[in-house]
Amino acid sequence: MEETILKIFARSITRYFAMVAGGEAVLGTPYLSAENESVALDFSAVIGITGSHRGNIYYTAPREKLHALLPLIGEVTPDDRLCAELVGEITNTISGNAREELGGGFMISTPFVLEGGPLTVHTAKDSTCYILPVTWNHHRSRVLVSIQQNLATS
Repeated sequence: MEETILKIFARSITRYFAMVAGGEAVLGTPYLSAENESVALDFSAVIGITGSHRGNIYYTAPREKLHALLPLIGEVTPDDRLCAELVGEITNTISGNAREELGGGFMISTPFVLEGGPLTVHTAKDSTCYILPVTWNHHRSRVLVSIQQNLATS
């Protein structure tokens, strides 16, 4: 995967937290997912990527982080249903922000939400999975990026 793709997703993540949470997220150093590494937190969502690129994007976060974010978008009584909706919305927004930079050929699916773990990450064929650690307001989460340019559409 190109370094530029990771930079695009890094910008998408910080843009989301700057807009919604009124503060910048701090991104840790991206690293490769180890085989059989448990990456899931309490809530996760995955979006499939097709078109000019193929693969998937995951966002996974603990309940506490989502509970801290929900009041910022007007939800004063956080619950698990709202946490699941929020993790899907975050994944969709991050992927949509990346689509703005990568163009209309970067097609994203609707998010599929998963609760709990462990989570097996299914990467694109012949693709690696990078994990981008995200810290906001002392809460940690992760974005997993496993995409590559689709040579069939190039």
